[in-house]
Amino acid sequence: MTPRQEKILQAIVEQYAEVAVPVGSSLLAKAFGVSSATIRAEMAELERLGFIHQPHTSAGRVPTDKGYRFYVNNIGEKQLNDSPRAERALTARVTSAGLPEQAIKSTVDTLVELTHNLGLATIGPQLYMSGLSNLFGQPEFMHPGQVQEVARLLDNLQPWLAEAAPNEPLSVFIGRENPIGRSAGASLIISRFRSPFSDKSYIGVLGPTRQSYREVMGLVGRAGQALEETLYV
Repeated sequence: MTPRQEKILQAIVEQYAEVAVPVGSSLLAKAFGVSSATIRAEMAELERLGFIHQPHTSAGRVPTDKGYRFYVNNIGEKQLNDSPRAERALTARVTSAGLPEQAIKSTVDTLVELTHNLGLATIGPQLYMSGLSNLFGQPEFMHPGQVQEVARLLDNLQPWLAEAAPNEPLSVFIGRENPIGRSAGASLIISRFRSPFSDKSYIGVLGPTRQSYREVMGLVGRAGQALEETLYV
C-alpha cells in the first residue's frame, strides 16, 4: 500500500465512523486536492487489496474488517485521542466511587456516556454490562439476525474472557476476529487491569465495527489504567 492509499484508507475509516454512510470519491478529492478520477483509481486498488468494499452500485466505499485492522494496527500510542476532559471524568468516577465494585461500575457507566457503546467489565466471576440501548440503537444492529449474533456474543463473553484471558494491556477484536458472534459486525475493545478481584480483570466496550477507534481505544486504555492505579494496592 502506498502512503497516499494509507491516508485515503484512514480518511474512509474516520469519515464513515462519523457519518455512517459510504464515503464517495468527490469528498475525498476535495480533501486531498486531486481529481475524483485519481481517488477512484486509488479506491479501486484498495478494494482489490481487500481493505474497502462498495456495498452497492453507485455507492461510495466502506472499510472491511481487514481495512479496520490495518487502521488499528497503525495507530500509535501517541495518536490515541484521550481528551483531558474525558480523562478527568474517568479518573473522578474511579476515585470518588468508594468500594472497588462500585468504582468499576461507575467507570463502565462513564465509558458508555463517552463512547455511546455498550460498556462492560469483569467483577470477580461476574460480567457487568451497561448501555444495551446504545448498542442496539446503532443503525448496524437494526436487522434481527445481527441482533441475535450480538446477543450470542454477549451471552458467551464472560466464559470466553476467563478461558482466553487476553494478555495485552489493550486488545481490539474486529468483526469476524471475535471468537463468538462473528457475523454480528461488532468490535470489542478491552483493557486488562489488576483489581482486588483478579490480576486479570477487564473493562471495555462493544460497538459496531464502524466507530472512532482512535478515540475509543484511548478512553478504554485510560479507564483500565485509572482503575489499576486506584484499586490495586
